[in-house]
Amino acid sequence: MSPADAIGEEPMKKMTKFAAMAAALCLGAALLAGCAGAADNGAADNGADNGAAANPEATTLIVGLDNAYPPYGFIGDDGNLTGFDIDLATEVAKRNGWNLELEAIDWDAKDALLGQGTINCIWNGFTMEGREKDYAFSDPYMLNEQVVVVKKDAGIKDLEGLAGKTVITQADSAALDVLEDEDGQKALADTFADGKVQTISDYNNAFMQLESGTVDAVACDLSIADYQMAAKPDMFVKLEPLSTENYAVGFAKDGDTAMVDAVNKTLKEMYDDGTIAQLCEKWGEYGITVDNWVLVD
Repeated sequence: MSPADAIGEEPMKKMTKFAAMAAALCLGAALLAGCAGAADNGAADNGADNGAAANPEATTLIVGLDNAYPPYGFIGDDGNLTGFDIDLATEVAKRNGWNLELEAIDWDAKDALLGQGTINCIWNGFTMEGREKDYAFSDPYMLNEQVVVVKKDAGIKDLEGLAGKTVITQADSAALDVLEDEDGQKALADTFADGKVQTISDYNNAFMQLESGTVDAVACDLSIADYQMAAKPDMFVKLEPLSTENYAVGFAKDGDTAMVDAVNKTLKEMYDDGTIAQLCEKWGEYGITVDNWVLVD
């Protein structure tokens, strides 16, 4: 006996009809679920693609600096890096849509780090004179001098008074370059104790030694001298300049010239809109003055 005969012909037809309808409904639900899933997956993919397009990886300005070089770059009372050049770099990066990374470095290793790409510029009261062949510099932005600082009560009135005295400066500094340069002030350095200028890792320690009497004088940048004298006006005095020079931002010699151009353009814009004057005023008590700013249109 067939199933149709057992159940009856009419009921069998109805069951077959209901089964077909159920199958159709299930198929439709499955198709809808599949379409919804496909739509969800597509939306997720498109969202990721659109996000990447809307937020491309930004250029990163990696600044190498000496974190013991006030007022251009140093550790503030809050434990964070601060300084005039850091403020400049921060604003330049912001205006160009760049990420900014600040890398405190061993100053002696700056050339190797720049060559390796660990940093892509040196922006930290960096003297350009005498280094032009080694770097792709921005335009000079700040006038600077190399000077000698002594204690007020030392009885040293001029550079000639340094004869036989112990004079110290930072290793690989512009002051050292001047005092070792035959066309600069080497003849003066030959009169120092031991016939040369001594070196140390950073200027903070140099001035600690000057204050304690371990050394007789510190040769340094004008801004460093002004900062130290502002902090202890009754202790230090500076002598006449050893040389006059300029600060600039140093990039790798064969590096990204587009970034150099962007830094020049942005610094000029910052001067024009008054930002530079504001920053110089902010750091005025540390010896920074807009009168020494040289990068203008």
